[in-house]
Amino acid sequence: MTITPQWKDELRARITLSSVIMRTDKLTKAGREWKGCCPFHDEKTPSFYVNDQKQFYHCFGCGAHGDVISWMTEQRGLSFIDAIKELAAEAGMEVPAPDPVAAKRAEKRAELIDVTTEAQDWFVEQLRGSAGREALAYLNRRGLKPETLREFGFGYSPESKQALPTALPRFEDHMLVEAGMRIRTDDGTTYDRFRGRVMLPIQDARGRVIAFGGRILENRDGVAKYLNSPDTPLFDKGRTLYNLHRASPASRQTGRVVVVEGYMDVVALAQAGIKDAVAPLGTALTEMQLEMLWRMVEVPVLCFDGDAAGQRAAMRAISRALPMLAPMRSLSIVRLPSGMDPDDLINDRGVGAMEKLLAEPKSLLDTLWEFERDAMPLESPEAKAGLKKRLMEHVDTIGDPDIQSLYRRDLLDRFSAFAYPPRQQAKRGPWRGPAAAPKTLSNGARSTLQKSMSGGQRSDLLGAVIAGLVRHPGEISRHSEALIELARHDQSAAPAIESLIELAETLDSRIQTAISAEQGFPAPPVDNRYAFLREGTPPGEAREELAEAVSLLAHKPALEAAMAATIARFDEDPEGSFAEQARLRQQLMTVDERLKAFGRKKAGSDTARDENSVSSDS
Repeated sequence: MTITPQWKDELRARITLSSVIMRTDKLTKAGREWKGCCPFHDEKTPSFYVNDQKQFYHCFGCGAHGDVISWMTEQRGLSFIDAIKELAAEAGMEVPAPDPVAAKRAEKRAELIDVTTEAQDWFVEQLRGSAGREALAYLNRRGLKPETLREFGFGYSPESKQALPTALPRFEDHMLVEAGMRIRTDDGTTYDRFRGRVMLPIQDARGRVIAFGGRILENRDGVAKYLNSPDTPLFDKGRTLYNLHRASPASRQTGRVVVVEGYMDVVALAQAGIKDAVAPLGTALTEMQLEMLWRMVEVPVLCFDGDAAGQRAAMRAISRALPMLAPMRSLSIVRLPSGMDPDDLINDRGVGAMEKLLAEPKSLLDTLWEFERDAMPLESPEAKAGLKKRLMEHVDTIGDPDIQSLYRRDLLDRFSAFAYPPRQQAKRGPWRGPAAAPKTLSNGARSTLQKSMSGGQRSDLLGAVIAGLVRHPGEISRHSEALIELARHDQSAAPAIESLIELAETLDSRIQTAISAEQGFPAPPVDNRYAFLREGTPPGEAREELAEAVSLLAHKPALEAAMAATIARFDEDPEGSFAEQARLRQQLMTVDERLKAFGRKKAGSDTARDENSVSSDS
C-alpha cells in the first residue's frame, strides 16, 4: 500500500478538522479559528487552537501540533493505517489498494475474525446456560461482579471434544483449526482445543477478538491451569498485550500504564478501578511489546508478584529492556508483598494499598542493583568481584552510549560504596590548591565563567548550573558527558562548558569545596533560588538538584534535534514518523514541566525573599 503525499493532501482537504476534534473535545469559535482547552495536557485557560484553512491544530501550552491524521493516531490511539481507513471512509475516498499478497492476507484475517467472533458469542451463551453453572459459581467465588464478567466477555467451553463444529456449522473444520479453536492430530482427526474452561477473549488494539485464554475450574495434575490460543494468522502472542484496547484510552488520562503478569490480574485491577493495566500472554515481555508500551508512556510500571518467580520475571523484563533504553524511556518496577498477587492485595488491604505501591515504584536502575546485590552472599573479595562483573555485563548490553555511561558510573559508585565502605579520617582543612604544579585557567575561560554566572548567558538556569558546578567542582567530571552533549546541541552554551571542562582539569579529583576568587577562579555566587547555590545545603541534596538541572539542560535540545530529524523523514516513513513524533513530543512535555518546576521554585524563592525584605524594612 502506497500512501502518497498528494493522496494525503486530498484527504485533509475533504475533512474539516474542527468537526473531527469536536466529536470528543469542546471548541469555541475565535475569529477564523477555533480554540479550547488542550486535550494533551491539563490546563484551565484555553491555549489549543484549530485552523481549518491551514488544516492543523496547535497548543501554545504544550506544543502539541498536527493535522487530522495525527489527531486520530495521537488522541484516538489508532494506528496510522487504521486512521487513514477511517478518515477515507468519511471523506468518500478509496484507500490505495494493497499488493495482492497483502490483500489475500487481509481477506484471510477477516474470515478468521468471523470465526473467533462467533466462537466468543457461543462461549458467553454457555456460561449463562446450564453447562456453565459450575463455571459461573467459580467466578462468583473469586469475587467477580456481573458487570466485570460482561465487560471482559467471560464465557465457558464445555468438556466435549466436538462441541464447536456443531455450534458453528457455517465454518469448515480447517477454518476452526486455522483460527486456533481446534487441534489437528497426525492422523488427521480434529478436536476442540478448549474444554471445561472459563474462557476470556483476547482482543487486538481495535477490540476485535483474535484469540482466547482458558482457565480450568480446579487444579488437576498434568493439566495446564491456563491455556492460550496458539499463534495464528490473527494472533502473535509476542506482538499482543492483553487489554490494550481498554488500557490505551485510560492511559492517556492517567499518564501511566501498568503491566501485570496475567489477564486475571488485569481483571482484578479493572474491577477495583485501575483501568490502565495490560498483561503479556504467557511469555516474558518481548521487544515488540516494550515498544508498544513506550508508545503509550515513557516509563511503564511493571508490577510483579512478590515471590521468587516474580523477581525472576522482573529481571527478564529488565534484561530485555536494557538494549532498548533511550533518553526519557525506561521502566519502573513494583514488587507486591511476598505471596500476593494484585487480587490478593486488593482483597486483603484495599485498592488504596495497590495505588500506593503503583505511585512509588522503584527505578529500573535501583531494581537491577538490588537484585544483583542480593543474588548471593558477598562475604569474600571473589564474591564482590562477581557482583561487579554481573553489573558491568548488564551495562554492556545498553545500546545508547550516554545511558550506558551514566549507568556504568552510577552502578560503579554504588558498588564502591558497598564494597569499600569509608573509613574514619581526620578532618581535612580547606582546599588550598593541587599539591602538584597545577595547570592554570586561562583568562578567557575565567572571563567566560564569570560572565555566565552573572547572567550573561541566554538561559538563567544554565547560568545557575555553571555557578553550581563552580561551587561543587567535584561534580564537573561526573556530568562531563551530559555537558558536552549540551554544547553539541546548544552553541550558546559551548564557551561556558568548554571553560568548565578546562577548570576541571586544574583540580585535584578529590576536591569538593567551592573555588574561591583568591585562588584565581571566579567566586560562585550564593543564591537561595537553587539548593546547589545556597549556603548550608547538605551536599547530597545539592548534588541531586544539580544533577537534575544538568539533565534537563542536556535533554531538551537533544530531543528537539531528534524531533526535527523525525519530521524530516515523514515522507519516507509516515507511520513510523508519526509514532516517533508522538513519543518525542511526550518527552518534550515532560522536560518542559520539569523546567517549569525549576522556574516555580525560583519564583517562590524570589517571592519569599521579597516578603522577608519587606518585613525587615517594616
